[in-house]
Amino acid sequence: MPQSTTTYPGAKPLICRVCDKGFSKAEHLRRHERCHTGSKPFVCKECRRPFARQDALTRHEKLHTRAAATKQAQAQSQQLPQVTPLDTLPWDAPRAPADAAVPVSAPGQTWETSDTQQAVASDLDFALIWPDSENLFQSIMSSDIPDQWQIPLGSLPIPPVVQDVSGMNFGSPNSFDDRSSSIGTIPSGGSHQAVRDVSDMVTSSSSSVTAAIKATSITSVFLDECLHMFFVRFIPTFPILHRATFVFRDCTHPLLLNAMALGSLYLGPKDSVAKGEALWRLAHTAVSTSWQSLITHRGPYDACNGVQLLLTALLGQIYGALSKTRTIRTTSQVFRPLGFFWARHCGMLDSEPFPVDEVPYPDTSSSEKDHKWRTWAAREIQQRALLAYYILDGLVAQMSGDGASTRHVANPLTLPSTEEAFDANNADEWLVHMRAQKVEQPSFRLLFRSLFPPIGSFRALDYQLSAFSLRVILEGLQSLVSDSDDSDHDLAAVGVPTRSDVRRALAQIHETITMSIHLSASERLEVLLRWHTICLDTMINSTVLCRHVCARYDIPQQVSGGSRTLRQSFDMLHWVNTEDARRALLHAIAIQDIIEQLPRGRAHVIHMPSSLFAAATVYVVFALAGIANVSLPRTIVWQDALLSPADLNLNLCCDTNRPSTSTGSETSRFVAGGRTDSQPGVAAVRNLLYEMNSMQKLFRCLFSQWGIAHDMEEIVNQWIILCH
Repeated sequence: MPQSTTTYPGAKPLICRVCDKGFSKAEHLRRHERCHTGSKPFVCKECRRPFARQDALTRHEKLHTRAAATKQAQAQSQQLPQVTPLDTLPWDAPRAPADAAVPVSAPGQTWETSDTQQAVASDLDFALIWPDSENLFQSIMSSDIPDQWQIPLGSLPIPPVVQDVSGMNFGSPNSFDDRSSSIGTIPSGGSHQAVRDVSDMVTSSSSSVTAAIKATSITSVFLDECLHMFFVRFIPTFPILHRATFVFRDCTHPLLLNAMALGSLYLGPKDSVAKGEALWRLAHTAVSTSWQSLITHRGPYDACNGVQLLLTALLGQIYGALSKTRTIRTTSQVFRPLGFFWARHCGMLDSEPFPVDEVPYPDTSSSEKDHKWRTWAAREIQQRALLAYYILDGLVAQMSGDGASTRHVANPLTLPSTEEAFDANNADEWLVHMRAQKVEQPSFRLLFRSLFPPIGSFRALDYQLSAFSLRVILEGLQSLVSDSDDSDHDLAAVGVPTRSDVRRALAQIHETITMSIHLSASERLEVLLRWHTICLDTMINSTVLCRHVCARYDIPQQVSGGSRTLRQSFDMLHWVNTEDARRALLHAIAIQDIIEQLPRGRAHVIHMPSSLFAAATVYVVFALAGIANVSLPRTIVWQDALLSPADLNLNLCCDTNRPSTSTGSETSRFVAGGRTDSQPGVAAVRNLLYEMNSMQKLFRCLFSQWGIAHDMEEIVNQWIILCH
């Protein structure tokens, strides 16, 4: 019986042979298939540049038309020349007249909504979730883009206007080096060549970045998919951008590029990572050369300048810190403190939160409610961007083995609004959640003070803390751990709590996490994953421990950068027989168990690679010491796995409702001597060599999201070879 060929409204009978995506019109299918084949059948008559789409060629040809008109106008205006100092030009001002650049605005500006663009928009492939991705794509692919992102010559250590510099003083040549070829000794007339050389260098650098973009065959469809995946996959685990009020054309290009670079990590094609890295490099070039102008940018609802610059730096450094490319990771670490500097410069730390009395009433007009909602969202994004920077700072500090960039416990920001209010899709839904929220929100500084009372207790914090807020608190405690002296755990720097103080604070946080009814199962696991990692680091600095193992067995490692000196007196064989080592092992096993429990859609939080690697480091030290099989307690009391008797003796007012080391729990006996009460065959036995093999597979699962897992897996593989 022949099959029916009847089609119905909305049906998409035309299927792409590569990705099985459906289309209702043949021209849309042909246009889509060019993304896979790379075919560019439309060629410019002037410069012979090929394009994949007719509308893209049409917009490109307008560049030639406008360039010709500009040259004619330029020739007519030469009678009355007007000199503009180069150092007064904005960061996105092209060196050629503006009309000769691209028909869409340069990065850092909102796109124009001219009649021409509106006509073009109707011609776009309606399958794009973000139609403005086409405008961004055309702006990136424009041959004039390097001119837009060049370093302003006024910011270089040479005069912006060519002149005789033989009698000028540029300051001490020691600011560069002591060689006789420094700028201050250029002979008369040599300054012209110096200016040209530097200009050529900048142009070459910018051109190489954009050439990499063109070489990776990036399309508007790819950009669209990246931004979609950014909001669908990344933002749920790191809620810093507000999807419901996000307006594409209100964002600077560098912010969009970094968001898309992160989104590319969640796409399937093998070349997605290379394309995302090209986007990151383009955004980094823009920020590095033009932050002076980006810091003055202010969105329509922003309370301060520079909010989008902070977001751009945040997303770029998250991408960089976890990148497969080592130079990008180093770049991220070097630029890490800049975000706090920019935030302080723009007054973000002093910016007042959204006033509670400005929350509209239900009977307020829709337009006013919408305006208040968007104003609140902008304040919330600003606050979350800063808090996220604290999270990133603590994470990178732990991964690199260095200290934090700022004093976390002095954080003056208040708790962010509830996730329910932040996830609201419209003003009315937002209003319902805001009315149910507490009026006064405490500051993080107050929360940290409550974790270090004169007389400690293990009571949970009496606040409704989201997973995001808990992560900020945990990184504050991590910063205190990294500030303590590695050579003597009992000797802390002035003003820094001892490790016993930090452990008791971590015990309170564990109570808060386990008793919270506001966390989903996935959120609780994600927060506990970081909690266990920080607890492990109170026993031993896992980054330094990794360096000890690799140095001992001549294994090259690039996971933690720098050349930090190792303590020669550290004895790994002695350490594995200490209580701290057994406590660290319990936390390492918990880390592995949590990662294996996380659902697939949530198994890519940014602290997962470092947590898994810290656990693997503890495993290998035990395995190399000949302790491969470990009998574990059937039930672990985490207070006993965290706090030593010395920690408890310092606490004059323990919570009697919690079991402690004095009760002789199975956990405390395991920590004290490595023994359990379980009968043979009943106790949970772990073979650490087998578990390291499982960890190796987990690292391979992280390859596509976080490239640093490549280096981590390579080291773990070397460790496994050593143990056999």
